[in-house]
Amino acid sequence: MKTIVVLSDLQIPYHDPKFVSAVQEFVADYQPDELFCVGDELDAPEPSRWTNGTAGEYAGTLQKGIDKTHKIMADFKEALGDKPFHVQRSNHTDRIENYVSRYAPALSSIRELEYKTLLGYDGLGIKYHERLYNFAPGWAMAHGDEGSLSRIAGSTALSLARRTGLSIVCGHTHRLGIQHENTAVNGKITGRLFGMEVGHMMDLSKASYLKSGGANWQPGFGILHIDGRNVTPSVIPMINNSFIVEGVKYKW
Repeated sequence: MKTIVVLSDLQIPYHDPKFVSAVQEFVADYQPDELFCVGDELDAPEPSRWTNGTAGEYAGTLQKGIDKTHKIMADFKEALGDKPFHVQRSNHTDRIENYVSRYAPALSSIRELEYKTLLGYDGLGIKYHERLYNFAPGWAMAHGDEGSLSRIAGSTALSLARRTGLSIVCGHTHRLGIQHENTAVNGKITGRLFGMEVGHMMDLSKASYLKSGGANWQPGFGILHIDGRNVTPSVIPMINNSFIVEGVKYKW
């Protein structure tokens, strides 16, 4: 049996520090076999197209965000220990390289400007995936922006699962939920697809772009149990500054 904890979108610097610390404590206690992150660990608002030409583009805070993200990911790696840690590319973490490619293309071939290098992932022993990561028979990790977006939790992932023929665990939507469907003939299941979305670890009060400071987003993370060819997904919601895994409560 292999157990994987799946971290949701942190969107640093818009993350919830207490929630993140509690999940780090949980990882240290639970000691999963592997740790995944579905991407958007760094929000990187400065090179975003949404801030282009505004004061936000010139805020001078991008390095601070990179340093903070490196520290948080290093702390997750320390909690995990000497075991695999996989991070998926994402639309927010693509922003830096996209900005360089668009506005300073002469610099785009410089390896030090690659996202995984800026974050120091090789030095931390973190594997960064540019494409969908097929981690188990019939299963892959995506970010979620590879397909169409749905407002219903689990639907974005399930739609991507139908398109790829693989069960999908992803983020991007900031929604927490699982959907699945089967095909069958003569009473026997011939195919099964899961779509799993793992929520977010943000402090929504920091996200000034949200109208009224709220959205249909659910905080939490995910866990995968892999037994041979069988993968059992579960989501862990954060409710009232706490979450419970297998009867153990983490509260702040």
